[in-house]
Amino acid sequence: MKTAHDPIEQLWRDLGRVDSDDTAAREALAAGMPIYYRERTTPPGLQVKEYPDGRRELVRFSRQGDDVIRTL
Repeated sequence: MKTAHDPIEQLWRDLGRVDSDDTAAREALAAGMPIYYRERTTPPGLQVKEYPDGRRELVRFSRQGDDVIRTL
């Protein structure tokens, strides 16, 4: 059961408030965390997952985890 203090639920709420400034993404990468985003050519239902070392994967994200479609 999800609660008001569930960190995953908070993450989804925070992602909904992200604007076009990439400062938060750069900070996450600098802190060693991967980021998720979409490009104009990203197929529907998929996201690009970028790691701090520059690796990128096309993934289908779900609450159960990432399903890697292919390495970019």
